[in-house]
Amino acid sequence: MKSDVEELMPRLLPVDCGEGTEDLDLSGPPRNPQEYLRQVQLEASLCPDVVVAQIDPKKLKKKQTVNASVTGCLAAPVGFCPSLSWQQHQVSNFSDVRQSITKNRTHWSNHTLDDNVQMPKLTDEEGWKRFCLGETYLGSSTSGLTEADQEPALDYISFPGSVSLQSMVLMLLDILISWFEGREFVPQLGRWLYALLVCLEKPLLPEAHSSIRQLARRCAQLRSTMVGFLEDENLPALNLLICLVARYFEQVDLADQPE
Repeated sequence: MKSDVEELMPRLLPVDCGEGTEDLDLSGPPRNPQEYLRQVQLEASLCPDVVVAQIDPKKLKKKQTVNASVTGCLAAPVGFCPSLSWQQHQVSNFSDVRQSITKNRTHWSNHTLDDNVQMPKLTDEEGWKRFCLGETYLGSSTSGLTEADQEPALDYISFPGSVSLQSMVLMLLDILISWFEGREFVPQLGRWLYALLVCLEKPLLPEAHSSIRQLARRCAQLRSTMVGFLEDENLPALNLLICLVARYFEQVDLADQPE
């Protein structure tokens, strides 16, 4: 009579059981093929029928599903679309900066931040917003913060080595872009986004694709509200971010198309 295990997983190879399994040593290597198969059988018989994984929910990422939207950007208002030569020039400059960072990565990695600078923990989203945006973030969300928490953060964007690790780059991009979704553009945010894009490695991971496309669409959305404000100081920065996402990172469906 077959066992329940054999009903679900029938034997594919005949096994000569020979001697009993009582004296079979599972800790040592098998001495022949028959002993190997007997070891496998014995190990399988010792496994419980049902196994429950012990999972710590705190270790799971908040966003495990990546939704990559294929929708394009809002078209630039008349007169707001940069020329193709301007876009090509920005991509060339951006490429030069990336090459410089790659070339000097070892040099930057040997530099440390000042002793008075406390880097937030990797999972501290609010801490990273305060660190990157300083007074800009604190001005938009001060409820529940202590007086010490409300001290503006320093701008350490000049240390690209501090954001060179891809896990940190993707994490910071996600935090800052999510913050940007419900707020206006500020220069401090633009500097950090540019630096993070400089450190973002190609080929892009799926979550990186989703994040930078979200960034470009948000920039285009803000730009579309600037009708009549052609001299807005934030317009070049918004055009630049859209250009880099579309032209350098090859999200061509998001690219501005000059008339």
